[in-house]
Amino acid sequence: MARECFPRGDEGKPGRASSGAPFPGKLFPVPDVAPADLLTSLLRDVSRSFYLTLSVLPRGVRRPIGLAYLLARATDTIADTDLVPVPERLEALDALRARILGKGTLPLDFASLASAQCPTATAAERTLLLRVEEAVSVLRVLDPADLALVREVLSTIAAGQELDLLRFGTVTPGVVRSLANGAELDDYTYRVAGCVGEFWTRICRVRLFPRARLDEARLLADGVRFGKGLQLVNILRDIPRDLRGGRCYLPADGLAALGLAPGDLLDPANEPRVKPLYDAWLRVAEEHLAAGWRYTTTLPRGQVRVRLACAWPVLLGILTLEKLKRGRVLDPSARIKVGRPEVRAMLWATVWRLPLGPAWNRLDDWARKIARPREAAPANGATVGP
Repeated sequence: MARECFPRGDEGKPGRASSGAPFPGKLFPVPDVAPADLLTSLLRDVSRSFYLTLSVLPRGVRRPIGLAYLLARATDTIADTDLVPVPERLEALDALRARILGKGTLPLDFASLASAQCPTATAAERTLLLRVEEAVSVLRVLDPADLALVREVLSTIAAGQELDLLRFGTVTPGVVRSLANGAELDDYTYRVAGCVGEFWTRICRVRLFPRARLDEARLLADGVRFGKGLQLVNILRDIPRDLRGGRCYLPADGLAALGLAPGDLLDPANEPRVKPLYDAWLRVAEEHLAAGWRYTTTLPRGQVRVRLACAWPVLLGILTLEKLKRGRVLDPSARIKVGRPEVRAMLWATVWRLPLGPAWNRLDDWARKIARPREAAPANGATVGP
């Protein structure tokens, strides 16, 4: 599944949530604090490169944002468990969303989903499914305002994962399904990533800089576009892999205008024909990331940690996008990667330029330039993704 952001009865099957008072203490213990490893080592292992962004956040927002990310990854892992029939995955997502929203009381048991993970799944993803009830129970220790925001964003993400499963979940060999139009693609990127930018903005605004004089509407709009841009870069990067999973996120109406069907994209020889549509969506992603960089430079200068936490993913997105412009669009063997030397250079550039206003504001141009000279990524390159 192209992704990142910021997604029964007994006998080992996930239990459907029942109605009743939320989080009753008799059914499971509610911790006063998050277990030591839940928002540290487990979060690090499931978030991979994005953990650097999470770890640099100020303490005041680190727990709610980290917990929201952890639970969002749980929804994504459930949705991607291809060995489990779609109805069971939808049921598990529904049960998890009910628990998150406080509408169910039965503890979640996703042991069967954990055991059904494909061989490429990580041990951390299996552990996350086994400990998802533990993560859900930590929601209760959040401040009520933070809890409301976390619940809202996770509900939106879960709805996006459910919609994606309904569209693409049943795979027929040799058949590729596509989104109908650009509106569906824009809606999808909002549900699984744009809403995260909105959530991030609201919680940081309230917790970290409530009195700063900012254009609230513009900041929220740019935050949404920030998330959409990161997701769209992932989608465009992952087209060959998604096609072989029976899904195409390039809209069917755009393909039809070029005389193409979704299944035609399985043949890399059709790259010249699809390139105009691909390039058009690259431009949309570029415009979204430009809004993401504007968002980053708009944040109060004193919010050093938040500025860094925003700068790293948007600059990595720009680096990736520049490589996609010259990459082989349909070739499954040509996966685009940003090399570790480029990542290190980006991290260093953001730190030393931070006190220098104009130099910091031009970092987006710097990222475009360093992505252009060399096409070959090191063999040990780090795949970019939130």
